Amino acid sequence: MDFAYCLIPETPYSAIPHDGLKYYHMDITRDILLSERLHRQRLLEPATTADDYTALFALLQPVSPFYFSYPGSPPTLVHRTAFDERAYIERLRERREVVKGRFLSGTIGYVQAEELALYANAFRRPLEKLGWMHRRIFEALEHTGPLTPRQISEETNLLNKEVMPALHRLQEAFLVYEDQLTTDWERGWYVFTSEWPEVTLDEQREESQARVLARFFTAHVFATASQLKDWTGLPVKVLQNVLTAMEREGDIAACQIPGMGEGWIDNSMPLTATPAPPTVFMLHKTDPLVRAQASELKKRFAGLEVLQYLLIDGDFQGAVAGHWRIGPHDVDDIVLELPQGQRAARREEILQAVSWGYQPPFSHILRFDGQAV
Repeated sequence: MDFAYCLIPETPYSAIPHDGLKYYHMDITRDILLSERLHRQRLLEPATTADDYTALFALLQPVSPFYFSYPGSPPTLVHRTAFDERAYIERLRERREVVKGRFLSGTIGYVQAEELALYANAFRRPLEKLGWMHRRIFEALEHTGPLTPRQISEETNLLNKEVMPALHRLQEAFLVYEDQLTTDWERGWYVFTSEWPEVTLDEQREESQARVLARFFTAHVFATASQLKDWTGLPVKVLQNVLTAMEREGDIAACQIPGMGEGWIDNSMPLTATPAPPTVFMLHKTDPLVRAQASELKKRFAGLEVLQYLLIDGDFQGAVAGHWRIGPHDVDDIVLELPQGQRAARREEILQAVSWGYQPPFSHILRFDGQAV
């Protein structure tokens, strides 16, 4: 059996030198980690109550809307709930219990209002100096706000195509706040401090990043440096400093997992090692699991117009290809990396997973593994 090799000096396992460091072999395999991740992400046991959902949301936040969804769509935890998630999350959003911001390298996401300070400090991209356009928009909001984008254009005599990028950059710096309570395009924009005076920015930034990453590791169990960079969008040097501090505190341990590479493993919870049944999930591009492997997936499925990815037995082993349109659109092909025999054996299971999001008469699956369906 292949073992993981981890830098955990206090463990009783036999020491094996590795690159001048002392590693310890542990009975942790790739299959165990993938199974554990499915359990922790609630893909095998979807949330059934509001309390379950709240805990899961807290673990996986910032939570993004469905990729390619309508502007202003609420966040979603696809396949992880056993009740009407949309109706519930829309109520939370209307009551400002979950709020919108730009986190994770400027990507739209929602966090619980009570933890806005944590995530704002972890992911804020400060503006050292306001450009004239940023200043003009900020002053309009400061003196006249709240304003919709259309009203900002009228107040500043700027075009919408100028206003929106500037607003987004101010939003990344947490200087302005977008009050997205519904899917309405006419949402109000505010000066951030007027709506969230209790949120102090630039406090213990590295500590905030470590707390957020600790949750990431709890949910993902194991991650490589590339996966952490993809998910957080943080500079490499910043990540290195935070990971070093987390290792020193014992929150994570450096590990080499056969078939998964070198990275870090979560130390906060024991591994249950419960075997997972065969599963297929179709996940969109802003799903937490997809985001963490975005660079690798882009390389592996280069040249394809990828609509969504296929998580098969806990690992990404396929892609749903096609040309996205605002209206109904077809799946051109289901591209798989499974061994040839498994592709045929699991054909119906995979087709069912894909048809969850692409159903006649609006959409059709045209090909499976290059062959007409």
